Amino acid sequence: MTKSKIKYEDVTSDIAVEAYNSTQPIFVGILKEVRELSKKKPEATISTGKVKIINRVLSDLLVFLKDEPSGKYLEELDNEALPQLSDAVLTMVQFETALKAFRDKYYKKIGDGIYGEWHWITKELLASWK
Repeated sequence: MTKSKIKYEDVTSDIAVEAYNSTQPIFVGILKEVRELSKKKPEATISTGKVKIINRVLSDLLVFLKDEPSGKYLEELDNEALPQLSDAVLTMVQFETALKAFRDKYYKKIGDGIYGEWHWITKELLASWK
């Protein structure tokens, strides 16, 4: 069966994949730092500046994750009632889980064995196969 004959139920867009690829590594780095800080003082309140930095990344993630099934559980950190580090980690772990689900849903191996190729299944890719 040729690539163009395969039917895909779950399809995203090149724009969403680009946002994922540019934002996910930054998110992973920030989550690592917040986890480290939380280990030292989980009840410590996050500063306004840190909340602002985290929310910039979370906002970019929400652009493409909000319409996913897990999107209804995602929200930015509250910048008025500043969260504790442990609360920030909990919120960010929800994003981490949603990012994994996004990748699992749309990044697929096409073909068998060592000859298969990994592709993001996007409407633009499917159109190019026609």
